[in-house]
Parts: sequence; C-alpha cells; structure tokens
Amino acid sequence: MHYGEIKKTDIANGEGVRTALFVSGCTHHCKGCFNQETWDFKYGKEFTEETEEEILSALAPAHIAGLSLLGGEPMEPGNQRALLPFLRRVKGTYPEKTIWCYTGYLFDKELADGGRARCEATDEMLSLIDVLVDGEFVQEKKNISLRFRGSENQRVIDVQKSLKEGKTVEKELDS
Repeated sequence: MHYGEIKKTDIANGEGVRTALFVSGCTHHCKGCFNQETWDFKYGKEFTEETEEEILSALAPAHIAGLSLLGGEPMEPGNQRALLPFLRRVKGTYPEKTIWCYTGYLFDKELADGGRARCEATDEMLSLIDVLVDGEFVQEKKNISLRFRGSENQRVIDVQKSLKEGKTVEKELDS
C-alpha cells in the first residue's frame, strides 16, 4: 500500500485533534474530489514499518484524540488488507484513542455481506473502527456547513453501536 500524506495534527477529519493518514488508491473517482492524486494506488510513498512507527509516535501525546483514515480509499480491499495489522497495533497501543475512517463505500451495502468492497479483512477492520463516514462525495449535494463530511448523502456512523445493534446507527456529534 502507498500513502499520500500524514497530518500529525488534524482538526478537520474527526472529533478532537487527530493524526490523519491519507492512503492511496481509489476506484470511486468522485466528481469534485478534493484529493484526486490519491486515486492512483502507487501515488506517494510506500507504507512501511517506519511509517507505522511515525504514526504511532504522532498518536502518543495526550491531546491527540485518535487516528483518521482517509484517501484515496481506505476500504479498497487491498488497502484493508494492508491497514488491518496496523490498526491492531494502534488499538493495542492506544485503546483509549478513537479510529475514524472515511470511505465512499456504504456501510450497510458495499461493506456488508456480499458487498463489492468486502474481503476477508472487512469484519475485523470494522471491529477496530469507532466512526465511519460513509458514502461517495456527491458534488451536487456538497454542503460546507456539515460537520466531518462534504456532501449531504454522507453519514457519520457509530460503528461499534451499529455492529452491536445489527443496524446502522448514526453518531451523535459533540456540539
């Protein structure tokens, strides 16, 4: 897997101050995408053990609330396979920190049983993610007043509640 950027202090992509990893590779190609260069699976740098260590160090300060995964597309099956061992490390090292993931795939369709983005890593990956912002960016539904998402069709999902209740539960956002 490759990645385009690491933001060690990000306040735009999830609650609190976060560390954000922008992975490379996306097949959605949304019109109006803010990060088109990351559509290419080979864009940027290779994601290595050194990259993991850099991000784990960036997560260490108490004021960092957690990790946000963006792209590109973190939930492309190849990216899921690469990210899963890393997310295990993040949760094992920092169980109190949250993991947010931004995906164009729909939680209850394309990531569910029989969905087109589903692979052998999906269930465990979702078990490690706290919040999933799902749905492709739709230029015609762009709304800059929305918190943590770019278009009105996107949802902010409490993944752990959703898995527990067996239905999609949207997250109540702090004011």
